[in-house]
Formats: sequence, structure tokens, C-alpha cells
Amino acid sequence: MADLSTRVAGLALRNPFLLASGIWGETGESLRGAYEAGAGGVITKSIGRAPRTGYPNPTVEMYDRWGFLNAMGLPNPGIGEYPREIAIARAAGAPVIGSVFGHDAEEFAELAEAMEGAGVAALELNLSCPHAEGLGAEIGSEPEAVERITRAVVSRTRLPVIAKLTPNTHDIAALARAAERGGASAVSAINTVRGMAIDVHLRRPTLAHGMGGLSGPAIKPVGLACVFQIHRAVRIPVIGVGGIVTAEDALEYLLAGARAVQIGTAVALDGIGVFGTLVRDLGRRLDELGVAGLEELIGAAHRTEAASSGTGDAL
Repeated sequence: MADLSTRVAGLALRNPFLLASGIWGETGESLRGAYEAGAGGVITKSIGRAPRTGYPNPTVEMYDRWGFLNAMGLPNPGIGEYPREIAIARAAGAPVIGSVFGHDAEEFAELAEAMEGAGVAALELNLSCPHAEGLGAEIGSEPEAVERITRAVVSRTRLPVIAKLTPNTHDIAALARAAERGGASAVSAINTVRGMAIDVHLRRPTLAHGMGGLSGPAIKPVGLACVFQIHRAVRIPVIGVGGIVTAEDALEYLLAGARAVQIGTAVALDGIGVFGTLVRDLGRRLDELGVAGLEELIGAAHRTEAASSGTGDAL
């Protein structure tokens, strides 16, 4: 079987499949369960300084198997309570990436220090939630803010720092370059795409918050395009996110330039057993293609494009 191990942001992963933040990651038991089911690593729920209840219901709208529209409002128990959950996942041997959100650079830096103290292997900065006022994409849509926040976190921790970027921008490559200037070890792309639904009978938005974020297979072409653009723009690794439910989806992201991928909606649809399926199917697919390991595939679509267009030197 092909070698599925990969390395990203200083982390050695047994396979490229990471549990995405916000799905199945609020408790230590669920994080441990995802790893034991086959995930290469796990990313926690985004954690803030204080407990947060999130938005009132309804918070999720499902579109068959095309994805979810959600506006959860970043509910979480707060950083003071969360280290015990991380300890449970770490005890199972899982590489744990701690996701944090904040209102400004100082808050992000404080949370990063607390996460480091809890023993996570790396940090992911949530600069991309599309529906939380004063958080996420509202502060992560400008390159200057991305660079400032990333730099503040990097200056206060020894851990690898991953900036999770929003697709709700006119130039995601500029955000990736800003994260790289700030010292990020990698970037994740993408978070959910801003969207909404309206109940025609009640004549009001379906979600209580109104606007939400769309995830799942419906956004895969957006995520792929963003990863492709970012791979060309920066030297740091890219983690692909958005609509990955099959091994073939993951393969496309790898060819676009991702070194690892995050799985979210597929877990919500099919449970954590999907990790074992993805690992098995990707291994079989690589064997069919005569590929010995992932390194041969990462970014290969760029090389193929360059060869066909005669512009290899420009890339």
C-alpha cells in the first residue's frame, strides 16, 4: 500500500486527513474517537477566552448531501475549561491542533499561550468564521490584520502557527502572503462560504442569526481554487478544507497543492468511521495510479499546467 504519511507545519502525520475544527471536536472523547477511527490528527473546536453559548436555534440548515448552512456563533466552554479535554485526546496519542479565536492580536496571543500550556502540537488561528460579529472573517479579511495577529501569536509561542483563511475576500492569496510574512508555518483554506436561506412560508431567514456559512461538497470547487492560488503565492504549506467526502476529493486537493486536508461535513454525514474509509480508499487509489507516496502528488497539477502551457519558468 502507498505511503500516506505527510508532514505539515512541523507535524508528522500518519495520513493527510485531519478532523476539521467545529465538527466533533468539543470534547476530549470525541477528539480521541476521531483519531482512533483513523484520522491523522485532530483540530479542536475554536476556543475563546471565556465561555460562549453561541446563537439561538435554529443554527443549522441541511441540503441533502450537498452540505450545511450554519450559524453556530462559536459556542465553546472557554480556555479555562478546555485543557482537560485536550489531555484526553493527547493520552490517545493524537496530534492535537488547538483552534483559537479572538477580537484582536493580544487576545489571540494570550489564547495561544494557554493552548501551548495545555500541550497542543500546533495552533490554528480562526481568522475566517463568516458570521461572528467582531471575530473571524470580520478581522481576517484584511491582509494587515492577518499579518498583525499572526505575528503577535508567533512572538508568544514556540508552536507551529496555522492561519485559517476566509474565502469571503477578493484576494485570498494576499491573505496567505500576509500570514507568511507574519511567521505562519502553514495556512488552512478555506472556512465556510457566507450564505443564507429564507423560509418562504414564515418570510424570514431560516437561521436565527440570518446569515451563515455554507460547507460541504457544494463549496469544493471554491476550496480547490483557493488552494491552487495559495500554493502559487507562498512557500509555506497549505492545508485544504472544503467539501472533501471521498478519497478522490482529497486527491484533487493534493494535486492543487495541499499537504493535508480537513474533514468536516463528511463526519457529520457519515460519522467518524469515514476516516477509516478515506484512508483505505486513498491508499487503494494511489496504488492504482502507481504512486508510492503523497510527495509525488502534492502540487502536481501546477507542474502539469506549466508543461502544457510552456510557462514552467514562471511558476
